[in-house]
Amino acid sequence: MKHFAVLALAFVAACAQPPAGPDPIRLEFPEMQRFAGESPGRATRPNSEIALDFTDLAFRMESGRALPVLTRFEGPISVRVTGRMSQTSLDDLSDLLKRLRSEARIDINFTDEEDANIVIEAVPSRTLQRVAPNAACFVVPRVQSWRALRAARNTPTLDWATLRQREKVGIFIPSDVTPQEIRDCLHEELAQALGPLNDLYRLPDSVFNDDNIHAVLTGFDMLILRAYYAPQLQSGMTEQQVAERLPRLLARLNPRGERRGGQIPSTTSRRWIDAMTTALGNGVSENRRRQAAARAIAIGQSQGWTGPREGFANYAYGRLQIGNDATLALGAFNAAGRAYGQTPVTNIHSAHIAVQLAAFTLISRDAEATIAITDPAIDIARTHENAALMSLLMMFKAEALDLKGDTEEAMALRLDSLGWALYGFGNRDEVIDRLNEIASLVPQIPPSL
Repeated sequence: MKHFAVLALAFVAACAQPPAGPDPIRLEFPEMQRFAGESPGRATRPNSEIALDFTDLAFRMESGRALPVLTRFEGPISVRVTGRMSQTSLDDLSDLLKRLRSEARIDINFTDEEDANIVIEAVPSRTLQRVAPNAACFVVPRVQSWRALRAARNTPTLDWATLRQREKVGIFIPSDVTPQEIRDCLHEELAQALGPLNDLYRLPDSVFNDDNIHAVLTGFDMLILRAYYAPQLQSGMTEQQVAERLPRLLARLNPRGERRGGQIPSTTSRRWIDAMTTALGNGVSENRRRQAAARAIAIGQSQGWTGPREGFANYAYGRLQIGNDATLALGAFNAAGRAYGQTPVTNIHSAHIAVQLAAFTLISRDAEATIAITDPAIDIARTHENAALMSLLMMFKAEALDLKGDTEEAMALRLDSLGWALYGFGNRDEVIDRLNEIASLVPQIPPSL
């Protein structure tokens, strides 16, 4: 299940004021841009860590409930789409199936037949939220239409733990959100339809993490799915049986991972997860959410956690302090940046922090610092195919170039951001709002008297 990205990408919505003065420049929008659907990179961590990740992902659910056996599809897998889906999203899905065939070695293809293994149904967001208020999209076993889902609610039909093998699965995604949001749902929900049903906050390199940092399936995710569908494993195997076969299987699939690893991260406590759930949730006061994020930071510190969990708790706390205490927000973002900066595995996490820090440097009219922050982050966002993040970073850099007096380069970069922003934010009005909000962060120097 992919949750709503409660922490918005942009700093600006919380602190920007509408720009004063003449109307904004009218921009000629290019066509919407979209990525080629390439892999953001191979798995990089040791196989000893990945083996533990595999069993935690495959034999537990997000709630912590244990799954008795491994389940997967046996044989070729067919995918059918129903509901209204744009050609852009269909192309994104086609690219994803190509990656699953080439990287995960899964025999998966489109079909028009009603008897498909996986049916992806696009429904209006409001309809979807009536069933799952806190989910952007989700996957369920055994039912393949919205009508069948509603009929099966609160019955054992939807219980993954009762499966011995996967045969029919339904994925439900919103039909009326941005192209990037639809693509992100397709990646995570199709991966869960095929393989792991769990999310682990400790993972730095996976969509199987409730932090929503990764937008598309990573090299790690594809390795997990390839192992899932390797002939050495099959539906009905117990955790012990799978664990016994994983070392040799991973050594064959990922020989670069055959090296000594560091300390295996400890299990994420339910107290920390509950605190983060409150911090990210709806229907809770801002003060309670800030307290929950602070509690998650304190729990992590008591456990000695570093890396993704430390970074995300501080990131959440910083976002919740915007508009309340800018000093605390900046301190939290700097702490998150330090946590994420410990390894290249969390480069995309650092790029998310870059948006927040660039807002502070732009408010300070520090053009050089803004450019230094956004330059590497733009390339990272491009590699990880996050158009919304990349276009925001480009807009921040363009404002910094304007501050330096490089107006032609600034306008060229701003125009280059628009096609990506259309993919990330959905329509011209939303994109223009982002441009204006970022522009309004730059304090205007009053003319001398």
